[in-house]
Amino acid sequence: MINIIDLTLFHTVKTKKSKQYIRYYIHMPSQINIRFHEGLNEFLQPVQRKTNFNFELKKARSIKDLIESIGVPHTEVDLIFVNGKSVDFNYRVQDGDRISVYPIIESLDISPLNHCQPAALGESRFVLDVHLGRLAAYLRMLGFNTLYRNDYDDPELANISADEHRILLTCDRKLLMRKQVNYGYYVRARQPQQQILEILARFDLYHKQKPFTLCMSCNGKTQPVKKQEIESRLLPKTQKYYDKFYQCESCGKIYWQGSHYLKMQEMINKIKVTAG
Repeated sequence: MINIIDLTLFHTVKTKKSKQYIRYYIHMPSQINIRFHEGLNEFLQPVQRKTNFNFELKKARSIKDLIESIGVPHTEVDLIFVNGKSVDFNYRVQDGDRISVYPIIESLDISPLNHCQPAALGESRFVLDVHLGRLAAYLRMLGFNTLYRNDYDDPELANISADEHRILLTCDRKLLMRKQVNYGYYVRARQPQQQILEILARFDLYHKQKPFTLCMSCNGKTQPVKKQEIESRLLPKTQKYYDKFYQCESCGKIYWQGSHYLKMQEMINKIKVTAG
């Protein structure tokens, strides 16, 4: 298809008479060839997965903008090669470019290349969207600093992630495409117990757990508390059968090693088995 992309007027002067002409610029649409690798294929249409495909370049744009227009959040991309050369997100795409896009590959030593992702955070701290409440509780259970509220909106989540250098976990790819988000991850699993395993593996957290050090309700720190200090708040059976208690420094919630604790401990033991 041929598009007329510009129409201008210009003048020539001949024997003191001005003649007006219309100049047409005829433009053939630009095309690039692109391929996404490994887990990035999950964001593509079926026909685009695990293969090279052509993509029409309708306007001048950065490669980051191009990748997200195809459906892949920038937080999922770490390496980009254009015509065999490593580039970053600022590269301006040109007609005829052949592009390969890779996710984060932890196991390879690829430090000399242009990484699109920022340097890893010293501590993995999270903020989660409204659909991941159970995952938030599990992360807190394992001792990972995690912000969660069921009324966070998208701009607020993006700003918290940027301002506090927190990893934004979400099932909404559009949220990860917000420009201020530097640290983020699209959660693939839909079952909370599978989600926690996914996050532990993705961020290499299996051996960084500190179970029961954070409040599962508010993310505050928990500390041992003497029974007599909180006895008036306990139910009769709890007073009778339990003597060891913990309390959240922030919200005051009380914890003890009852049936809920045993279920959580069983889950933690299963995670340890998975970690090897």
